[in-house]
Amino acid sequence: MADSELLQVADQLGEKRSCPADEEESKPSKKPKVDNDHGNGGPPRQQDEEEEEEPEGEASEEEEDGQTFADMMKHGLTELDVGILKYVSDHEGFSGILKERYSDFVVHEINKQGKTVHLDDLSIPADSEPNELDVLTEEQKKQLGELQLFKNKEGDVSIEVMDDTKEKRTLVHKAIKTQFPGLETKTEERDGHKFIVAYHAAGKKALAAPRKHFWPKNRGSFCHFVLYKENKDTMDAINVLSKFLRLRPNMFSYMGTKDKRAITVQEIAVLKITAERLAHLNKCLMNLKVGNFCYKNHPLKLGELQGNHFTVVIRNISGTDEQVHQAMSSLKQTGFINYYGMQRFGTTAVPTQNVGRAILRNDWNEVIDLILKPRPGAEKEFMVRCREEWAKTQDPEAALKKLPNKRCVEGMVLAQI
Repeated sequence: MADSELLQVADQLGEKRSCPADEEESKPSKKPKVDNDHGNGGPPRQQDEEEEEEPEGEASEEEEDGQTFADMMKHGLTELDVGILKYVSDHEGFSGILKERYSDFVVHEINKQGKTVHLDDLSIPADSEPNELDVLTEEQKKQLGELQLFKNKEGDVSIEVMDDTKEKRTLVHKAIKTQFPGLETKTEERDGHKFIVAYHAAGKKALAAPRKHFWPKNRGSFCHFVLYKENKDTMDAINVLSKFLRLRPNMFSYMGTKDKRAITVQEIAVLKITAERLAHLNKCLMNLKVGNFCYKNHPLKLGELQGNHFTVVIRNISGTDEQVHQAMSSLKQTGFINYYGMQRFGTTAVPTQNVGRAILRNDWNEVIDLILKPRPGAEKEFMVRCREEWAKTQDPEAALKKLPNKRCVEGMVLAQI
């Protein structure tokens, strides 16, 4: 990703970036290693070296759960535990930390045509700006915009229809729903005058089938766009877009899911939603941006991409310039052994392969125990209380009450017991 593009989009997002609390310099090991390597082929950690003390002070603001990645890995597996043992070359190497911040890992999708995907155009295609929808005054647009962003204390906006015809009311209804996604409208009569009232849609109605607005026959049925996201996985981003657009998530299609702990750029397609509606979301999205709109006659399919382009930052390097240059030259010329990455085995004290083994054996008591039992390592306080309640009472209802968010794995297991 070009530095200028990254800075430009980050500025548009308006996110306050802050550095994590200063950490102690990691001691170089006797043999080269890369700590916390989530990429395939990372060299193994050495078990015989002393563990570093956890840094004091507050965690980074970038970590939404209040813990650092090092905290999560402290009680987890090492490369040696899962058989990542060999190097492809015999140079000395160096050590460092990957993904200390989510912004250290930047992913650009490479599409079916071999083009690296960038978000560099926020404009709307000309054919998606119908003049007949320009029926709202600037004051009305301001009020509706504040309502959309929950800044209107009244909870709704009423627009009197001066030219009281069905055609005029239809245009106003359509203009509000098109230009201000997330708002619903209705017509009310007061003292002989008709008003169109805009308000926030909610509940199951918000997830109903998309409205059948007029769709030009010469326009492709799918709006393709580029999604830029920070510290959010692909499905979370899709769910946010679905909520604002009042769609089911399965109306969207994509070629692959991208990491949460990263800055990523990828193509998305959605059925019969205009670029104008999508573009309006940029006013209210957090850590998300959409653009590069175009219309096509087909959705996207999983696996259609050619690959991903990664820009990676390695921090806290302990090694000489010569060692770093030698390692980079070897990586460029020789490559690396394509092991399964450590993330495939989990980042907590309970390895995911142990859970998988119990599932294959149909040992469901063991599966439940592995998922719910107390474990060492950094976790949110409510999750610790949930595990303790389960270990103490074996009461799924009591343990579930300890979780504010029931959609996590532990919550879904408890809800089904």
